[in-house]
Amino acid sequence: MNETFNNLPEKRQSQLMAFDRLLTIMDELREQCPWDKKQTIESLRHLTIEETYELSDAIMEGDMQEIKKEIGDIMLHLVFYSKIASETNTFDVADVLNAICEKLIHRHPHIYGDVKVENEQEVKQNWEAIKLKEGGGNKSVLGGVPASLPALVKAMRIQEKARGAGFDWEEKSQVWEKVEEEMEEFKNEFNVVDNEAINVEKAEGEFGDLLFSLVNYARFININVETALERTNKKFIKRFNHLESRAKELGKTLPEMTLAEMDVYWEEAKRL
Repeated sequence: MNETFNNLPEKRQSQLMAFDRLLTIMDELREQCPWDKKQTIESLRHLTIEETYELSDAIMEGDMQEIKKEIGDIMLHLVFYSKIASETNTFDVADVLNAICEKLIHRHPHIYGDVKVENEQEVKQNWEAIKLKEGGGNKSVLGGVPASLPALVKAMRIQEKARGAGFDWEEKSQVWEKVEEEMEEFKNEFNVVDNEAINVEKAEGEFGDLLFSLVNYARFININVETALERTNKKFIKRFNHLESRAKELGKTLPEMTLAEMDVYWEEAKRL
């Protein structure tokens, strides 16, 4: 083992030593720190979710130093889970890493086997086909979509997996026709101008169909809808903060301003 390590490039040796350092610190914390000793796989779950969202925020901001920090936090959690599991001889970090290595090799037969592919789409189709075989042939194509995913992300993953199985529109024009069809249905039934009551449950269903078709079209033109919506969220927050700041300069609160006054500063924020 030492000979193998010594024959590795210096950079790879440095990477392995850094990982070994993290494992050693994890061992020490688990043995000596009251908080770390108390943690379970279940108690870490919500913290891991929070760290994942923090990484997502850093990526959206394009802050590479923050991305590095958040990746470290998530890596700590992965090592933590593996350490806890090792204490009951369920698995350890080596089992985790070897398992993902074997999965990657198995699902890339065009790299580690004799399968030929022409493009990215064929790679995805092979991936989904291999996953089904791994599941004994009984698992649904959509079975791998986590039930707890946010609805917008889930819609993206459902459509991607369906496409991987060959179930998809042929042309983006067909998808846009579906968007217009769903929009027209929603408009005709729920664009109520006289404030009469509507069937909320039915309206939600039709609005969901419209959103799903928009997500589908975005996929066809390579737009990530989660990223697109989050950028719009951030843009709105920035402009709204400007509006609040300008109101404060005038010695007013937003409820004390007219919509016309607010619109002036909203347009100013857009120009900025």
